[in-house]
Amino acid sequence: MLDLSALDLARIQFAFTISFHIIFPAITIGMAAYLVVLEGLWLYTRQTLYRDLYHFWVKIFALNFGMGVVSGLVMAYQFGTNWSFFSDFAGGVTGPLLTYEVLTAFFLEAGFLGVMLFGWNRVAPGLHFVSTVMVALGTLISMTWILASNSWMQTPTGFEIVDGRVVPVDWLAVIFSPSFPYRLVHMAIAAFLSNALFVGASAAWLLLRGRDNPAIRTMFSMALWMLLIVAPLQAVVGDFHGLNTLEHQPVKVAAMEGHWENHPGEGVPMVLFALPDQEAETNRFAVTIPHLASLILTHSWDGQIPSLKDFPAEDRPPVAVVLWSFRIMVGLGVLMSLLGFWGLWLRRGGEVYRSPNFLRAMLWMGPTGLVALLAGWVTTEVGRQPWAVYGLQRTAEGVSGHGVQPLTISLALFVLVYFAVFSVGIAYMLRLVARGPVMHEGDTAVSGGPGHERQQMRPISAATDDEADAAPTRS
Repeated sequence: MLDLSALDLARIQFAFTISFHIIFPAITIGMAAYLVVLEGLWLYTRQTLYRDLYHFWVKIFALNFGMGVVSGLVMAYQFGTNWSFFSDFAGGVTGPLLTYEVLTAFFLEAGFLGVMLFGWNRVAPGLHFVSTVMVALGTLISMTWILASNSWMQTPTGFEIVDGRVVPVDWLAVIFSPSFPYRLVHMAIAAFLSNALFVGASAAWLLLRGRDNPAIRTMFSMALWMLLIVAPLQAVVGDFHGLNTLEHQPVKVAAMEGHWENHPGEGVPMVLFALPDQEAETNRFAVTIPHLASLILTHSWDGQIPSLKDFPAEDRPPVAVVLWSFRIMVGLGVLMSLLGFWGLWLRRGGEVYRSPNFLRAMLWMGPTGLVALLAGWVTTEVGRQPWAVYGLQRTAEGVSGHGVQPLTISLALFVLVYFAVFSVGIAYMLRLVARGPVMHEGDTAVSGGPGHERQQMRPISAATDDEADAAPTRS
């Protein structure tokens, strides 16, 4: 398969499965928090549009939650099948951290998800709201444990190596590794941004199709406020994260900047565009801004950072991949901030709901939150190479002893099955989104709120238009 080694195939397989998986938790993390806000506003104001939006988005949440669980299980098994030597070396740390996720986040979500999805008309309003809050909290806890594990692999602390295996000696140091707080906040904001763009694009699609009602305007407005606040905030958090990475993984930052060597007395330029040549150790067709990287990374005009040539060639990551994935992430982040400020400008006189150009821009920007998230993940993981556990175990040392043929077959099967299964789920989700929320002010079946009417509830009940019209309040 393109003359790839078993190591290459194992890495591609893991990258493929995790790229599919990560988009679903990202949506559910942001969506769960959004549902908490919607139900809280419904309970506080009793305005039916918040209830209608909750019923609409809980269907999308349930579908993404299911796809996230399925894709996550498949990915987890690869630690034993394709990365057994990594598991043998670092399992004393990564195994318990993933177990803690199950014992906390999964149990919390399992205990309250059923009430959240099926209990709108079966339990008291307060209990249903608590269930929504607990599910949202569970998604955040799950993210916390996963990032604790990944952050330890990036900046390992709190361990000793005994008989060739990692043994934790300080669990607080293991969990709160130097990069953990920055990764946690950065990922949480990325999830909220992805959800805001997803919700905003959905509303823009409906507004462009003439579906203009208070519920759609409300979800569009809420998405724009979130975008306006968190997109610039993400840039600030990203700056702190970058400085932390410079301290603990300088070669990754050098690759992100395409910075091959320092020159005495000269600052580091910002590379806007380049085609890195790893063998020649240079950038081709480079377009740069002098001193800008020094200002950003060292906060001084002539400050210097470690360059790629300061590290042995075998310890450098694939520079081209890291450089361009980082630029995709940052470039999309800039566009998100500009879109948020454009929306703020158009709020005058309500033009934000009527400007075709802005609505189309919001629609096209819908997937960019997830694209930027994936680009950031590529920057993080490829930038760590050639290490599985930074400075301790190389990726080539962690791969199982499989041959090329079984890995080729399994990768091909993964691709076929994933596209067959998840394309159906994603298509169904987009169909639900395209239909939009249904307004039912004063509908006696739901006007009393949670706990007032006892009727069957289903999380995904939009299989047909007739069914949705007949039972609009099922969620």
